[in-house]
Amino acid sequence: MPCEALHSALRKAFRGVQEQYGAWKGTLAAVAPLLDSLSSLAEQAQALQVADLDRSPLRPFPGLRGRLQTKHRAAAEVLLANLLQKMLPELQKARDTMGTQVTGIFLLCEAPKAELGLESLFQRQPLCPSLADMLEWLLDIERLYHQIYLEAKLLLLQIRYENLAGMQALPKAWEQVMQHSWQQQGTVEDALLKVSFFLEEAA
Repeated sequence: MPCEALHSALRKAFRGVQEQYGAWKGTLAAVAPLLDSLSSLAEQAQALQVADLDRSPLRPFPGLRGRLQTKHRAAAEVLLANLLQKMLPELQKARDTMGTQVTGIFLLCEAPKAELGLESLFQRQPLCPSLADMLEWLLDIERLYHQIYLEAKLLLLQIRYENLAGMQALPKAWEQVMQHSWQQQGTVEDALLKVSFFLEEAA
């Protein structure tokens, strides 16, 4: 019976990963265009700072520089708000959901009534990976979600309109975060493939 409860919890967790994984990847993909836009705004703002408007055809508009700077800052604030109030919470939600499920499964394992022996933990069947394997895969997925969330949060919270050079470098900085994600996304996909029959068994 303890194994049945664990199998049920594991199926719930992996089905949650299935449902969430596409949205998680979509959120990561949606961040890049916003950072590209911030980088472009920073480039325009920096060019405006050094432009000699007094010797340009725009000389008759003495307040133009200030108006353009205000416009750039407002646009940057909208983009940053989208990143911090929409994208980052989505990554946090995926991380927290995964963490809650993994914690619940380990609590089941540690419950006195579980009495799981080594044999039951490592026993494999044709359509069912071992409990130990599935627990390890879930921990790997949780670790990936946690790592990417922290890296994204650290990057986004460092964005300052006053640091135009840093804003221009955002796309490259995000590429580094995504490299970690790309290197480890196989962890999620491999795990889902390995449990596919296990999930179908009780469908």
